[in-house]
Amino acid sequence: MKVGLNATCLNDRPSGAKQRFVGIYSELIKCLPDTEFVIYEPSDCRIGSWFGEVDNVSVRCTPISSEGRLQRLMSGFRYWGQALAREKFDFFEDFHLPLIKSPTGRTLLTIHDIRGVNTGGHVFSRVAYKTAIGQSIRAADRVITVSETMKEEILHYFPDTPISVIYNGLDSYGFASVTESDMAAIGQKLTLPEEFLLAVGHFEERKNYSRLIEALSILHDRGQRYSLVIIGNDSGGKTVLEKQIQSLNLSGYVKILSGLSDLEVRCAYKLCSLFVFPSAYEGFGIPILEAMAAGCPMVLSDIAVFREITQNQGIFFPYNDVEVMAYEIENSLTSSVEQERLVKYGQERVKDFSYQKIAAQMVSVYKD
Repeated sequence: MKVGLNATCLNDRPSGAKQRFVGIYSELIKCLPDTEFVIYEPSDCRIGSWFGEVDNVSVRCTPISSEGRLQRLMSGFRYWGQALAREKFDFFEDFHLPLIKSPTGRTLLTIHDIRGVNTGGHVFSRVAYKTAIGQSIRAADRVITVSETMKEEILHYFPDTPISVIYNGLDSYGFASVTESDMAAIGQKLTLPEEFLLAVGHFEERKNYSRLIEALSILHDRGQRYSLVIIGNDSGGKTVLEKQIQSLNLSGYVKILSGLSDLEVRCAYKLCSLFVFPSAYEGFGIPILEAMAAGCPMVLSDIAVFREITQNQGIFFPYNDVEVMAYEIENSLTSSVEQERLVKYGQERVKDFSYQKIAAQMVSVYKD
């Protein structure tokens, strides 16, 4: 079997898409040694190096930049027709829009979310996105998405889509291997508070950090001087958050960190008093798995996919109600019995998302 992977949308920046790609395909490469995997990498990132020297992996360096959908479209316009004509794939998997369809075999399209259809942006942008994704979905032989919640959303807008759910995964060993000396050294290096709330994710509007900061301000007004650490990469929202922090006189209580190593992020999870995930919209939510693996208590916004991941075993708040958010944060920090139960549950639940199990699901798609 020969599998082509269009990874030109990926680069070295941390992201759920990158984490999923490396985790799943590292396992597939090991468990399918007789399958040839061909990775198409962008011009600005050596993605093949993520997998090391492996006999059943070959890399095609493309002239396509990972930056910007329009730029990828323009630079790939001439490339793909000639490149794919030289190959005979059994499966070709694409991870972004517009879909690149292989002339041979079956083309798979992985969709992490479709927020461009119904959230944010100008109405023209939403219509254009819906048209583009609709064309790609219809062209694909099968769509793969990351949660049952996303499957339902895709089928709402695009009925009769052939679709499979393959969850995102996590390598829990990375958290289990963190030592006390690691945590002490990282805590000192990052000047983390002795006790703090933690949020993890890109700095963008849907992550709902502005309401989290507002909830923190409410707690401060009540005399609860909690600290907050936000870890993520800037997607254009960092400056807005910094202005809000300053206007609420929280500069000494909110720390924003970017560009951390995997070990630094894992230590932050293990050192925090409470993980808070206030998102208004997610296709999945890998930080929930990370918090489970780290054994830290958490409170989550009440969106369908978070209830799916946790199987309703969690403490939830409406993402748009800062008063309830503040209440659940304070209650979780002062009442430990329920959180202890949920932490134990999470440490078992996260085992369902091992990359070995996720890769086995992908193999079933190949065999279908």
